[in-house]
Amino acid sequence: MSANQTAMLLTGNQAVAWGARLARPKVVPVYPITPQTPVLEQLTEFAAEGTFDAEIITPESEHSVMSACIPASLVGLRVFTATASQGLLLMHELLHYASGARAPIVMVNVNRTVASPWAFWPDQTDSLSQRDTGWIQYYVESAQEALDTVIQAFRVAEQVLLPAMVNLDAFYVSHSLEPVLVPEQQLVDGYLPAFDPPHKLDTDKVESWGNVATQDMYFRHRQGLAEAMSMVPSLAAQADHEWAQLTQRSHGVIERYRCDGARTVIVTMGSMCGTARDAVDAMRDAGQAIGLLKVRLFRPLPTLGLIQALAGVDEVIVLDRNYSPGHGGVLHQELRAALYGSAVTPRIHGLLAGVGGVNVSPAKIVEFVKQVGQSEAQSESQWVR
Repeated sequence: MSANQTAMLLTGNQAVAWGARLARPKVVPVYPITPQTPVLEQLTEFAAEGTFDAEIITPESEHSVMSACIPASLVGLRVFTATASQGLLLMHELLHYASGARAPIVMVNVNRTVASPWAFWPDQTDSLSQRDTGWIQYYVESAQEALDTVIQAFRVAEQVLLPAMVNLDAFYVSHSLEPVLVPEQQLVDGYLPAFDPPHKLDTDKVESWGNVATQDMYFRHRQGLAEAMSMVPSLAAQADHEWAQLTQRSHGVIERYRCDGARTVIVTMGSMCGTARDAVDAMRDAGQAIGLLKVRLFRPLPTLGLIQALAGVDEVIVLDRNYSPGHGGVLHQELRAALYGSAVTPRIHGLLAGVGGVNVSPAKIVEFVKQVGQSEAQSESQWVR
């Protein structure tokens, strides 16, 4: 362990709060919602003990939370918030506004089922349904990765002036305790420069946001947003590499686990990656050429990295803890689109596994691999339990 880090036993939510504290935001609007509430509780504890120098605001709804985040960011302050499920959906209108205003807010979303019916289990449909709002999206596997990614997300978001969403699975990550290495403040201060945007709301240098634009002006604005998004994969990789130099921890943009020589590769996101590692280890021990490809950065999708990572693979099994009605598994369909037209043409099988929080064990993943080995490639995602 590095001398500039301290080992603590933290839940994923507590790790998120530590990541936010170390990033030194100045404004933190948050509305409590299960299973995100412990993030707000931990931050208010930090503030009460004098270790968190930020203005914590608790508006009357998540819509008002994002309404507070945007102007705070536009005056040149670092802004953090957190939400989950219905709260994220209530913000939808303003998520578009935040990206259009080029406000590099970092928001943690604890992935939870969306109503109706009412439920509280891990499911990534809430954030994946926001994939076209112009926010960078990370999906993390563990409490340690959650802490690290909050800090890295600020680094990347502020370089490209786009908001970033860090997603972690409800309960499997948010409420599970695990050892976490918490870096010292000095280390993070050296890694994350002070936020000083080139444009901000300033009475001495008057500028405006949200004004009515011509067709051509709007078109060029969206081009600029696209150019910023195109820079994210390389900047995210660089941010992770520099973090690894400081902490000896790297999470990558995508991660290949035991993929060398693999004929079949499992692709998934979030906490299910940890389960899939155990399944891959068991199948490797049994002599099967199986690997895991973990997708950490989903928006923008690192298309080139995915093509390179799956070169030479015969079968791909995508495990989706989400469901887009009429579309299927979101990661399954996005991966098919990413590989289409390239020289990499594995058979792709999409499985809706863990939707609504249904538990997916290592043994179940082994069973999935056996089943798809006897089937044709799937254009439609298949329901499995």
